[in-house]
Amino acid sequence: MNQMSNRALIPAWVEGALQPVEKLEAHQRGLRHKAVSVFLMEGDFLLIQRRAMGKYHTPGLWANSCCTHPHWGEDPDDCARRRLMEELGVAGVTLRHADRVEYRADVGEGLIEHEVVDLYIGEAPQGLEIHPDPEEVMDWEWIDVEDLADEIGEDPSRFTPWLCIYMEKHRNAIFGPRVEAAE
Repeated sequence: MNQMSNRALIPAWVEGALQPVEKLEAHQRGLRHKAVSVFLMEGDFLLIQRRAMGKYHTPGLWANSCCTHPHWGEDPDDCARRRLMEELGVAGVTLRHADRVEYRADVGEGLIEHEVVDLYIGEAPQGLEIHPDPEEVMDWEWIDVEDLADEIGEDPSRFTPWLCIYMEKHRNAIFGPRVEAAE
């Protein structure tokens, strides 16, 4: 057996079959793969995070609350809860599966995210304490969803490609009737 941990393997489709693939290889080859995105809300405010500079793609860009890939064999619900704790130090928030979407985006350095994403929404209790892992997250803030849409419209280069796609194409699936999609 090679020294690669199962933790580095994510579910990706290769020649039409779902199988374990090393995460970096999936991005280098642009393979369609499973992912999870979490949106923590406090009313109309979304918790966004700025990705740490040590991330191998899109460092320093703003993203939704938490985004990741399930390990091979890991349930997406479990993955969402695990990464909330690992990235933001957040536990005990009830998550609701909102939708499953697919997108493909160039994330720079010759890497492609081609993701089939399970989207989760969580309503944060007032005063939720955030304790980010500095290797994952360099900053975070609560932002009104309307203001986020405006900021992305003004300067999308500050945000991850997937957050721009979510706000443009999947906004209603994520935020539902609480926020009207921009015309």
